[in-house]
Amino acid sequence: MRLVDTHAHLCDEQFSETVDQVVARAQGVGVEAILNVGTTRASSEECVELVKRFPHMRAAVGIHPNYGHLAEADDWAKIEKLAELPVVAAIGETGLDRYWQDCPWETQTDYFERHIALAHKTSLPIVVHSRDCDAEMVAFLSTILPRYNVKGVMHSFVSTWEVCRACLDLGMYISFAGQLTYKKQTALREVASKVPVDRLLVETDSPYLSPEPQRSLRPNEPARVCHTLDVLAQTRLVSPEKMGEITTENAYRLFPRLAGGQNAP
Repeated sequence: MRLVDTHAHLCDEQFSETVDQVVARAQGVGVEAILNVGTTRASSEECVELVKRFPHMRAAVGIHPNYGHLAEADDWAKIEKLAELPVVAAIGETGLDRYWQDCPWETQTDYFERHIALAHKTSLPIVVHSRDCDAEMVAFLSTILPRYNVKGVMHSFVSTWEVCRACLDLGMYISFAGQLTYKKQTALREVASKVPVDRLLVETDSPYLSPEPQRSLRPNEPARVCHTLDVLAQTRLVSPEKMGEITTENAYRLFPRLAGGQNAP
């Protein structure tokens, strides 16, 4: 079965001693490509470095909305420089977050638009984080995206069909993580049943969001993307193998450089 984990944080300290085994386990279940996502300037640099060890991996570089207030004066210039590298397949993780209150809203929106502008400049897709700010996110994307020719993904999507439809109308892909497998998430599975087949993606958001039936096993890791895929396949009434083909081809369409990584020596 073909699998792509379109969102993992393998430079997290929880993987500092185990990343080789984690990647090997993922390949063992059919994960042929991984998008390793940065959240700070330092972690973005580490994501780029990790590609040197794992050629089927690609990096996303950016500053997470919860860390914008911690960025140093030259961090954004370094992100812009990293974005020029051929191993970088996306810009982000960027977005908006009302759950945590540490980063001022004005800083979040400033960095979000910077990421979108950089995605436009580099012709790369954006990876968008959204938490507890559905109305603000839709309003922001509806205002900003029309100014730029940018595609991207709403990662780890857990919102309503109305929000999903608005994001789809703006050209975004929808990615589901471990929450899709949780017993109480019937509404989310209903949303997943309605997403156009050519906009579906799966991810782990490792080391977070371990899926059922391995929810108690932490940290989460890319090998477990198969469980989210299985539930998505059940929801869509197709075989896991078919859903694997669909989500893999969707991932390579949105992230063309990720497709190049799978065949790298």
